[in-house]
Amino acid sequence: MDLKLRLCLYVLLLATSLSAAGVACAPVPSGPVSLVSFTENYVEVSIFLERSAEGNYILSGTFTPPDGYHLYSKDIPRNGVNGLGRPTLLELGSDGPIKASGELRESVKAEAPNFEPIELLVYPLGPVTLSLPVELPGGEDPIDAEIKVTYMTCSANLCKPPVEGKIIAIRIPGVNIPQ
Repeated sequence: MDLKLRLCLYVLLLATSLSAAGVACAPVPSGPVSLVSFTENYVEVSIFLERSAEGNYILSGTFTPPDGYHLYSKDIPRNGVNGLGRPTLLELGSDGPIKASGELRESVKAEAPNFEPIELLVYPLGPVTLSLPVELPGGEDPIDAEIKVTYMTCSANLCKPPVEGKIIAIRIPGVNIPQ
């Protein structure tokens, strides 16, 4: 074989080996997969999907109010208590491909406020993450779905308008979400 041809083949083989090694050594993404983020009525909302160590899928939303503001418990009535407040909720859209497989959980415990009505449970100042165990349909294709969020934030003397049942389109990039 001609030396020039051998050299070309060697370079081609080396380049192919290096590119294959680069693909094989590419880092595997870990942690939650961000689905959507937005700010409305002064609250930052980030929706993400992750897998537990057991392999279960968890849809979560982190609600971050402005400094000095609180959010209301997921457990108060939809219309508040005596019309005051709105629950912080993360819900699945109706008839969507994602199904709940457990109860909605909160990252912090709500507590009775230092004002009336005391049944109007509030979260401590700062962000709150709600998490919902979900089942995803099989397959590796992306999944289009809708979720709904509800929340209201207040300070000691001012409330922002509530966001009630806001429908948000999400796209889950296949079921291979890292653990």
